[in-house]
Amino acid sequence: MKKIAFLLAMCLFAAPAFAATQQDKMKTCNADAKTKDLKGDARSAFMKECLSAKPAPAAEGKKTTQQDKMKSCNADAKTKDLKGDARSAFMKECLSAKGAPTSTEKKDAPAAEEKKTTQQEKMKKCNADAKTKALKGDERNKFMSECLKG
Repeated sequence: MKKIAFLLAMCLFAAPAFAATQQDKMKTCNADAKTKDLKGDARSAFMKECLSAKPAPAAEGKKTTQQDKMKSCNADAKTKDLKGDARSAFMKECLSAKGAPTSTEKKDAPAAEEKKTTQQEKMKKCNADAKTKALKGDERNKFMSECLKG
């Protein structure tokens, strides 16, 4: 009786872990199928193959595109010396960016870079002003928020 109870308990604890792994695999396979723009029978075949595959590449130690994106965004945020809310906003935008830029986006890249520089300059100016006024904590946060809006 104790063995049966033990096996039942093990099954109950293992099931959520399996479900989470299967859900992750489903998300990954769906994303891959969408990236490859598969439809109909081709998508069905791909999904069947993908879902029946051994552990996901991330589990085998390979980096996923999200991991690469995270690494790149972190490096950019560090290079720009962003901290606090500005860093959080930058990371959110950077991580939600969709893939590589299209040819149209590449043409607009200088304008986007110019906009970022302006934001960086504004951030530096606001930081300097806050430092000059010796603002700390909530006062500084409120000041920075107003300064960056205006």
